[in-house]
Amino acid sequence: MRWRNLRRRCRKVIGSLPVPDPFSVHTLCARLAERRDRPLRLLALPTPTVPGTPSGLLLSAEREDVILYDARTSPLHQEHIIVHEIGHLVCGHRSVAEDVRPERHLDLADPRSVRTALPRVRYGDEQEREAEMIATLLLEAAGRVPGPGPLPGMLGGLESAMGLRRARPAGASCSPG
Repeated sequence: MRWRNLRRRCRKVIGSLPVPDPFSVHTLCARLAERRDRPLRLLALPTPTVPGTPSGLLLSAEREDVILYDARTSPLHQEHIIVHEIGHLVCGHRSVAEDVRPERHLDLADPRSVRTALPRVRYGDEQEREAEMIATLLLEAAGRVPGPGPLPGMLGGLESAMGLRRARPAGASCSPG
């Protein structure tokens, strides 16, 4: 898929989301849960993630969704991980080996209750590119990261590195909700 088409499609998805102003991932999750009429929980991973392991994970059961994230990384990175997983959720992405057991609630002690698991490890497939684009565009719109500037390529990178384009600081840190 071409980047321009992907960006356009993701902007439409973001336009349909109940994005809070000021931005907060916790408020966004609460609004999504209310809109979807199903719980959406944020849960910090118990240990820091290491290279090659997921820094985030979306788990879905019949009646609730859980986003696990690395809470031992920076607040901005935590937001990005969570919003990336929200991207999977709002786009209806499915795991390759989705299991459709009819459990009602997610019981993390019982792996059989998980219907969908989408770990955030690599960005090679279309679902990962789409979720990553949604996270990037949403955080740009929220002022958390600088959007594309008028200068392309290396000049744009220098502009950002020199602090000529600034992002608004994150409000509250992303802690378990």
